[in-house]
Amino acid sequence: MSHDTETLNVYAQRADEYSAMVHNEDKSPQLTAFIGGLQDGAHVLDLGCGPGNSGAAMARAGLTVDATDAVPEMVALAAAQPGVTARLARFDEISGDNIYDGIWANFSLLHAPKADMPAHLARLRNALKPGGLFHIGMKTGIAEHRDSLGRLYSYYTESELTELLKNAGFTPFSSTTGTEKGLDGKLAPWVCIAAHG
Repeated sequence: MSHDTETLNVYAQRADEYSAMVHNEDKSPQLTAFIGGLQDGAHVLDLGCGPGNSGAAMARAGLTVDATDAVPEMVALAAAQPGVTARLARFDEISGDNIYDGIWANFSLLHAPKADMPAHLARLRNALKPGGLFHIGMKTGIAEHRDSLGRLYSYYTESELTELLKNAGFTPFSSTTGTEKGLDGKLAPWVCIAAHG
């Protein structure tokens, strides 16, 4: 997640509530497509993994899952999921070259300040093997602001996010949009983009 202490504290205090809210995220069509685009045993990173439901689904499908989150309470929940190796790490602590066959960044980077996004994406592109699969989910809109719970959000239009991905060396090939209710109880529009490294 981000360096934003207020955002991290919200997730720390509401870890169980958030876990209950996202208990069905492992059934998302985007996750199914991500898993289906990878070979059995592929090494994947679940970035900003939260309680680890997606990582657990990947592990059940035969993938090798590393999960990171900046909230200790979330790391503990994710580490309890069968087949998931979870560790405490911020976005700027992801490093290395050609490590992962796939990176799942599902509604996590939206808490990173917009000024930091190009550097985060560049690090992720480096960590992804050439031709690897990248998924990003973000809420759509403009600018940055805090929600009613105090979490910092950075909003992007689909075209803005696509351009950022291309600038970081990714090749976007599909996108999906929708609307969903968040932890703050408000409906928000979102976009998910799949790309190759």
